[in-house]
Amino acid sequence: MPSLKDLRVRIRSVRSTQKITSAMKMVAASRLRRAQEQAEEARPYATRMERMLGSLAANLKGQANAPPLLAGTGKDGVHLLIVAGSDRGLAGGFNATILREARRAIREFTAAGKAVKILTIGRKSRDGLRRDQARLIIDSLTEIGRPRLTFDTAQDIVARIIGRFEAGEFDGATIIYNRFRSAITQVVTRQQFIPFAAPAAETNTGGGIYEFEPEEEEILRDLLPRALAVQLFTALLENAASEQGARMTAMDNATRNAGDMIDRLSIVYNRSRQASITKELIEIISGAEAL
Repeated sequence: MPSLKDLRVRIRSVRSTQKITSAMKMVAASRLRRAQEQAEEARPYATRMERMLGSLAANLKGQANAPPLLAGTGKDGVHLLIVAGSDRGLAGGFNATILREARRAIREFTAAGKAVKILTIGRKSRDGLRRDQARLIIDSLTEIGRPRLTFDTAQDIVARIIGRFEAGEFDGATIIYNRFRSAITQVVTRQQFIPFAAPAAETNTGGGIYEFEPEEEEILRDLLPRALAVQLFTALLENAASEQGARMTAMDNATRNAGDMIDRLSIVYNRSRQASITKELIEIISGAEAL
């Protein structure tokens, strides 16, 4: 059994850890509110952009002059996976679910006879996939959200991806991230990125009717890169909110577990101390009687 000194040291250590996890929980809760607001504000804009592009793309569907970002290259031999994780740990299963989905996607594409390339966003996704898929990683981006995530950052990333696409390095791309639902629920999402997966155009009377000037083809060339940037920016905002929600939940659980451990250690310490005092009293009484 550990000595009283060892138990006191252990209790102090757990209390120090509890203070750290409690502080991290409060910081994550504060950041979560801001990240959640940004993610929710971006959703309507992204939805409207997709609807408008759906109407625009419907007129060019199947035509030879459709932009490659919309129609594809005509091949499907090489696929790029964009795996968006976090730069920081201590976020529960946030990164583990993303990495698990990425590995599942790699197996599916490989089984279908496709070559896979990986672009990682975030240090944790890079380090996690580097252990077993290092040969597939062609690019890695870290610290993109510091000091804050901006649309310009998403545009820069999309420009790099489109540059590789136009150079013929891959034929299609998919992004994997966590969609925010609540502080305790994040939904791992696999979303087609290139070719741009615009929803079907609305045909009912309640849907929007768009008139385009200049021609659809010219508009799409300029609008598609921006639409991809909006899509990526929205995914990164969802990811950021999911990360903070997962971290807040993980730190809350860690704080509670530390409290339970302190209670158990305190009981053991008090019992050991009581036994030590009783033993000393017995020795004193026995010595007095011997005299």
